[in-house]
Amino acid sequence: MTANIVLNFYHRQPMSREDKEAQEDELLALASIYPEDEFKRSETAPGGEICICLDLPPNFNVAIKGDSASNEYMGSFEGIVSFLPPIILNFELPPGYPSTKPPAFKLSCKWLSPSQLAQLCQRLDDLWEEYAGGVVLFAWMQFLKEQTLEYLNINSPYEIPVCVFESQSIKNNLGECDTCSATGPAQAEIWDNRAIQDVESVSGLIESILDFNEAQQKTCFDSKTYMCNICFSEKLGSECTSFKNCEHVYCNECLKDYYTVQIQDGQVQALNCPEQKCPSVASPAQVKVLVGEELFSRYDQKLLLLRDEYAEADEAGKRMLERRYGKNVITKAIEMKSFEWLQMNTKQCPSCKANVQKVDGCNRMCCARCKEHFCWLCFSVLSKEDPYNHFSNRLSTCYNR
Repeated sequence: MTANIVLNFYHRQPMSREDKEAQEDELLALASIYPEDEFKRSETAPGGEICICLDLPPNFNVAIKGDSASNEYMGSFEGIVSFLPPIILNFELPPGYPSTKPPAFKLSCKWLSPSQLAQLCQRLDDLWEEYAGGVVLFAWMQFLKEQTLEYLNINSPYEIPVCVFESQSIKNNLGECDTCSATGPAQAEIWDNRAIQDVESVSGLIESILDFNEAQQKTCFDSKTYMCNICFSEKLGSECTSFKNCEHVYCNECLKDYYTVQIQDGQVQALNCPEQKCPSVASPAQVKVLVGEELFSRYDQKLLLLRDEYAEADEAGKRMLERRYGKNVITKAIEMKSFEWLQMNTKQCPSCKANVQKVDGCNRMCCARCKEHFCWLCFSVLSKEDPYNHFSNRLSTCYNR
């Protein structure tokens, strides 16, 4: 959404040579200091987009809670994250900058409320006044990067305040959000039309935060060097596998050889972390990447047989299988069964991604979680006022279906 933010920039006016040179020097300096994923210079105007990821304290706990008073499902999440999506500063340098005019800008973020972003906008304005005619973008970036959490008094645990807009477009009046939720001490709300909380739904916010955190963790892991405790070689994380629960790390080559022998010998219970007495088990996805499709299919088949054997066993038989294979392996087999059933019998709601099962012949579905109406055949979201129009309209691909 941030790429579509339209800034109300100043009309182009004649620019002094000094201002033009200062603008060009500042943009060139930023491009040389920051990588492309942090600073993107505009190709059509003197401006660009700055993405600022904050350094979070260790064990930073965040919570996201929907509006319990709402009739619609809002979703919730609580957990520790190492990374949060960036604060995004879109800016353009007007004629007269830096001598007399400040940059025009919009500030957007997924996990800061419009009121919090408005406070940051005000601080950027104050910094411009303090620099009194000098270039200010680098100072803005430093402030947002290093002082945002302290300036807004954000500490762990932090409940993310959520302001959800009813449409995908950003409203001009930020006071007209459909759902705002947050707990904590009441404070006066500050509004600024340059401040945008880039959130369309609570479930979408949760997904964005988890996906970003996972992607950044993988990037960090891939770039570091680790000692493999099997071959005792140092290798990049991109050539290694980390076990989620125990965080032990081994190189892919050693794990591939280790798991290949176990699968060929039929020892599915041995696909765990090689660390002595460590209970962590490799996920099916990790095994598949390491040993390849053909060998993984053999492993998968053995797990399916174990799953069926466990399901049909009495209590004594279940205990025997747990002693023989280990509870973690049994749990993996059962999880695969549940996933397989969901894949075969359900589809995901296009709005909240909940699994929905079709229980009658009608292709008009209503999600029990978020109450969204959608088509079972094409996943189109249907009008709540007349959901059947999708099937009665002759121009629809699902006409009369």
